[in-house]
Amino acid sequence: MSLLCVDQLNIKLGPVSVLTDVSFSLQQGEILALTGESGSGKSMTALALMQLLPDIAKTDGRILFQKEDLTTKTEKELCKIRGADISMVFQEPMTALNPVKTIGAQVSETLILHKGKTPRAARESAQRILDKVGLSPSVVPMERFPHELSGGQRQRVVIAIAVALTPSLLIADEPTTALDVTTQAKILDLLKCLVKETNMAMILITHDLAVVTNMADNIAVMQKGQIVEMARTKTFFSQMHHPYTKSLIAASGHTVNLPSIAANADNLLKVTDVSRQYRLPKKHLFEAAKYVRAVSDVSFSINHGERLGLVGESGCGKSTLTRAILGLDPIERGTITLNGHNVHNAKANVRRDIQVVFQDPYGSFNPRHKVSRLVSEPHHLLPNALSGREADHKISSVLEDVGLSSADKSKYIHEFSGGQRQRIAIARALIIRPKLVIFDEAVSALDVTVRAQILDLIAKLTTEYGLSYLFISHDLAVVRSVTDRCLVMKDGQIVETGLTKDILGNPTHQYTKKLINAAPKLPALSKGVSPHAQS
Repeated sequence: MSLLCVDQLNIKLGPVSVLTDVSFSLQQGEILALTGESGSGKSMTALALMQLLPDIAKTDGRILFQKEDLTTKTEKELCKIRGADISMVFQEPMTALNPVKTIGAQVSETLILHKGKTPRAARESAQRILDKVGLSPSVVPMERFPHELSGGQRQRVVIAIAVALTPSLLIADEPTTALDVTTQAKILDLLKCLVKETNMAMILITHDLAVVTNMADNIAVMQKGQIVEMARTKTFFSQMHHPYTKSLIAASGHTVNLPSIAANADNLLKVTDVSRQYRLPKKHLFEAAKYVRAVSDVSFSINHGERLGLVGESGCGKSTLTRAILGLDPIERGTITLNGHNVHNAKANVRRDIQVVFQDPYGSFNPRHKVSRLVSEPHHLLPNALSGREADHKISSVLEDVGLSSADKSKYIHEFSGGQRQRIAIARALIIRPKLVIFDEAVSALDVTVRAQILDLIAKLTTEYGLSYLFISHDLAVVRSVTDRCLVMKDGQIVETGLTKDILGNPTHQYTKKLINAAPKLPALSKGVSPHAQS
């Protein structure tokens, strides 16, 4: 008998059908991967299993868990099941964790509520659980708060809370989307080990088929609220037949055609011997001040029209370096110049030549303002800012350049999809025609098809706007596609630099090899191709 059996599940939110005839089963100890684009119904399926649907949702069909239909359970009965028998790992750990509680208290809370343990006994169990997920209290004290941890460590805390009661079913909703390749590999290995040790079943939700290649026993592809293809993983890639599945595979290996760079291009950005350190908080009143060096003697340059990639693990110093280039963070040593002008001594007429596209487009916009105002924000950097009809025409023009319509300027940001929001973020960066754009993990949270569209857009705009950019990403395949040269950063230093095709095709530094080997790969793309060539 199956642990979980979803039978002809249909869900409507008002008049809109979000799930249609979804059926699958899951045995104890099995891993099922649910994959598809954003909006395909993956997360809605997970919420249905947890019975966390909005009040307006109308459900038809059955969700049999251990022979009992979850759709007929009362909220009180479901509260006993959630966390104890079915647990969920959410996509964004920082929002899933309580920022004012220590990680030890948050893991203990589950044990106290469901098992009735005393705070002392719960704390002892929490120590063992955190150690099990790779957060030994000797390395990461239980007294730490979520903001004091890295992204990978926060995700481990969320996993610790989810597996604290050894549930029969674990649902992991995009658990590695925003993580670098090595941290992603560690989290996936951890989840696989937990499934093997406890014999629990797991549903892994992801938009990236490469992630589940060595993880899942079965793969189900969702499109527009339906499962369009499902098979055993070992036969899935060789026998797939649905056009949508094939389009996902094609988008995963998508490459773009960048225009060539002028051989005699002048220098645009020059970073020389830049160092940046942070002061650590004191543990005792009379303790001597201690510092951690985030960036150490970094030097590189970007020429006009050049596209430079920057890769490295979380915590390697990429974000600190980015803030320094933007003039948002002071530096202890070195210089950063744009067209020969020092960025840190610059007025707006120099700073306006650098714009940035952030990882989370929704979080970087004011939700109370319409798109027209959001896109025109950089206008204040201009000595003679446009207004009235001229400004309106320019906003419409830049929106059309990024693949949106003029009518979109009267909408609010919540009315757009993730890919459309990123297009608006790019429009905002381009509206004053900067000389350099920094893409800070600009496509890491997008599904593979939308990512391919945004990469094509960047390539098109490179020609139309003569863009030079610094592209920061943990996705090596993306860096290979949209950059000419590449920097590899580790512990605040550049450990390898050169042409992107050389760095990712034939790396010399051991750390670069580690990043490439950790990157997930699709079997369908690996026939006759060396591991380095696919990354």
